[in-house]
Amino acid sequence: MLEIAILKKDETLVSHAAGVDEVYLVHSMPYEEDDKIVVTCSEKQVFLMLQLDDAIGESLVLLTEETMSYAVPFGEKKVCYSPKSFSGNIHLLKARLATKAEIGVYKNLTLNKYDQHGDTHCFPHASANVETRGESVFAAKNAINGNCENHSHGIWPYESWGINQNPNAVMKVEFGRSIVTDKIRLYTRADFPHDAWWEQATLTFSDGSQLVWDLVKTDKAQEIQFEAKMIEWVEIGNLIKADDPSPFPALSQLEVYGQEA
Repeated sequence: MLEIAILKKDETLVSHAAGVDEVYLVHSMPYEEDDKIVVTCSEKQVFLMLQLDDAIGESLVLLTEETMSYAVPFGEKKVCYSPKSFSGNIHLLKARLATKAEIGVYKNLTLNKYDQHGDTHCFPHASANVETRGESVFAAKNAINGNCENHSHGIWPYESWGINQNPNAVMKVEFGRSIVTDKIRLYTRADFPHDAWWEQATLTFSDGSQLVWDLVKTDKAQEIQFEAKMIEWVEIGNLIKADDPSPFPALSQLEVYGQEA
C-alpha cells in the first residue's frame, strides 16, 4: 500500500490519496508555509519512483522506513528550486513501486531530487560538515539533485555545495544500502573569475579505501574510474584549492555510477 498526504503544521489532513502499487494525488490549492508532504509505504526498504512536484519530476529513491516527511519549501528555503516548483493552485504528486529494470540498471546512484536535511529515511542522502552561511543555495543536497549547470552561483539554476572557504570541508553521500561502483564524475562550480577550483580531492569509501583525485580548472565533467567496490557511502574531502585569487571553490554535482550490490 502506498499513500501520499498533505498535512498542516498542526497535522490537519488537507489532501490524501492511496493505492496498491502506485498512487496519484492532485492537490487543488496553493501550499501554505509549514505544509508537509508525507509518503507512507506498508513496507520498509522499498524503491519508489517519486514525484513530489510536477515541475521537478520523478526521482528513483529508497525508503528505508515506512514513512517519509517532506517540508514544502518557502522563502529562503525555496530559492534553490525552480520558481515553478510548489507554486500555483494545482499540484500533481505521485509514487509507484520501481521496476526491477529501473532498480538494477547501471546508473548514477547519487541522484535524489528530493533530498533534504536531517534523518530523512529517503536515500541517497547528502550531508556536509559545512554549508556556506547555512543558505539553501549552498546546501550539500544541491550536489545530488541532477542539475549540472555551473556557470554562475546563487539561486536556481546555479545552486551548489558551498564550503564557506573551509579547507576541511567534507561532503558525504549515503546510499541506504550496499551498492557497487566503478566510476565517479563531478562538476565543480565554474563561475570564473568569481570561483576558484580544486586541484585535488580525496574520495573516502565505507570499505576503508581512499582515492586521490587530481582535478583541473574546467566547466566540464571530470571523471575517475577504478576497480569495482561495494560500498554504503562515499565522502569527498581533503579539498586542495588551486593557487587562484578567488577564495570560492564549490561543487555543483557529484555522480556515483554503478549498480545494486
